[in-house]
Amino acid sequence: MQSKEQIFTSVQEILVDLFEIPAEDINLEANLYQDLDLDSIDSVDLVLKLQDITGVKVKPEDFKQVRTVQDVVDAVHGLLVN
Repeated sequence: MQSKEQIFTSVQEILVDLFEIPAEDINLEANLYQDLDLDSIDSVDLVLKLQDITGVKVKPEDFKQVRTVQDVVDAVHGLLVN
């Protein structure tokens, strides 16, 4: 079981590696679309990468309301505990 801190670190690494976002720009309050300039295709790539590292199938509806990095961490944590 990963802690939320570990999940945040994984999400941060993905955002840096896949989208070349500076690590210092990534915090829990950062909005994926406004602050980090992700688009809908980037979101799909993020979900696919999260599936790879967690081994958990992510349904699109699980990420429909995700807007911030904190939302991503909470959604992944929720999938891992269920």
